[in-house]
Amino acid sequence: MEKALIPLFILCFLVSSSCAEISGAVGVNYGQLGNNLPTPSHSVELIKSLKAKRVKIYDANPEILKALKNTGLQVSIMVPNQLVKNISTNQTLANQWVHTNLVPFYPETLIRYLLVGNEMLSGTDNSSWFSIVPAMRKIKKALKIHGAHKVKVGTTLAMDVLQSSFPPSNGTFRSDISSSVMKPMLQFLNRTKSFLFLDVYPYFPWSSEPKTINLDYALFQSKNITITDPNTGLTYTNLFDQMVDSVIFAMKRVGYPDVRIFIAETGWPNGGDFDQIGANIYNAATYNRNVVKKFTAKPPVGTPARPGSVLPSFIFALYNENQKPGPGTERHFGLLHPHGKPVYEIDLSGETPLSEYKPLPVPENNTPYKGKIWCVAAKGANKTALGLALSYACSQGNKTCDPIQPRGYCRHPNSLIRHVSYAFSSYWAQFKKTGGSCYFDGLATQTIKDPSKPNLTYFLGPVRKMRKLKIKTNGFVMLY
Repeated sequence: MEKALIPLFILCFLVSSSCAEISGAVGVNYGQLGNNLPTPSHSVELIKSLKAKRVKIYDANPEILKALKNTGLQVSIMVPNQLVKNISTNQTLANQWVHTNLVPFYPETLIRYLLVGNEMLSGTDNSSWFSIVPAMRKIKKALKIHGAHKVKVGTTLAMDVLQSSFPPSNGTFRSDISSSVMKPMLQFLNRTKSFLFLDVYPYFPWSSEPKTINLDYALFQSKNITITDPNTGLTYTNLFDQMVDSVIFAMKRVGYPDVRIFIAETGWPNGGDFDQIGANIYNAATYNRNVVKKFTAKPPVGTPARPGSVLPSFIFALYNENQKPGPGTERHFGLLHPHGKPVYEIDLSGETPLSEYKPLPVPENNTPYKGKIWCVAAKGANKTALGLALSYACSQGNKTCDPIQPRGYCRHPNSLIRHVSYAFSSYWAQFKKTGGSCYFDGLATQTIKDPSKPNLTYFLGPVRKMRKLKIKTNGFVMLY
């Protein structure tokens, strides 16, 4: 019996990832884009209460790393995107970054992953794309210089690195990065026995095509809904596996079929804007509980393309972060409210049976909202900031703010709040189909209450006689 254990021990020793690192233990992403979040020390206690085994942060915040000392939690830190280009050409800078941000805490803080940038291949600055792999190499060398041999180096990728993803066997990296970025990246990851860190969100393809993709299929709830890949014969019972396997086939296509996958982010929004379908507590809890069950299954279940493989993971995110830009869902991915109370019950160890959780609120937005929606100034917003946002909104698009200019038919009453609300709605009406959001750095909010009511009656210019002229534009009705 003792002899039989020796090969396993040797294998774990030789493979640069420890056995613990390639377990299916689930972690959590600890974002900090909020002005109302608990302290790092309190946050670490909350992470433990969720029974997470890993934590990923988006920088190398020293207060957080200090709070994580001697906790036993595996930690992932990150080189910010804006530093990657400089590090890619400067080994001294790479050495300094590791010396300043990792060495003071290592190994008491179990830093096991160092990510060079976050979703950089999704950005528009393609000049930075070619800096990622050289920066990864220099960071890896810096770690070796400082004796941090157990730290794996990688970078996070979103699903938009793919040019084709359906069926999964057609998975293909985008032509602008396939040979120039992905192939050398995979070569590095393969040589260093690291992972391809992947952000996988079934919510987004489902919410884009809710009539085509079944919601239960996206939530791991489908009983008899399957999709068979015609090229491989592999059968899929959920959207998550389908997405992951499309990346596996893309890696195979460029010659690296065996690089391991690490789920750097996955989750489902627990709330959002009125026009964001399916973002609710019921769906978020259902998805996250089911994906944790998948990750922690013993023996591991893997995916159809890699049955039995382990998928280490981080759930997104620890908190609802109120300063994240973009649509409302971006501020509603948290397992916890900022004050620390759970948004819904969840056990990241996967040990709690699904039947033991309390009933969830019935979802009310699993179908598109059909009413009118306006984008208006948020209550209590800073007036100076509103003025700047007004100027920005009015400078965009086609005649966005003409009606509130001097002599415009919506100029009066001459109120900053009403002018801003008009400008926000006008801007959003023009740009929401191309990615524009009703956010404006937290100064805007959506409403389904018509902001033009009650109708306003007032005098127009020098004319003493009251006119009654009803004009409707962008949902605002003014009575002159």
